[in-house]
Amino acid sequence: MPFSTLLGLAATALACLCLYAASPNQRLWAAPWPRRPARAASAGLLLLGWLALVQDMHRLAAAFVLGTTLMLVLAVLPYAGALAHARRAR
Repeated sequence: MPFSTLLGLAATALACLCLYAASPNQRLWAAPWPRRPARAASAGLLLLGWLALVQDMHRLAAAFVLGTTLMLVLAVLPYAGALAHARRAR
């Protein structure tokens, strides 16, 4: 897999993590991250991810990969947070 595709996927996953960490209902950390900086970092990482994906594929395909990665990571993060919260509670 080309390096820029991996960079795009990693940046998109980190953008989702920043967005989730800014939520008041997140369970990965004891307190949510500050909203504005986390959302700004998320937006910047999403743009970086899309620009990295465009290096190896067409714009429409890059948008599809970005959207699919967003859906996957944003669906998995609440479960990871619940698992981490359950382990801390023991």
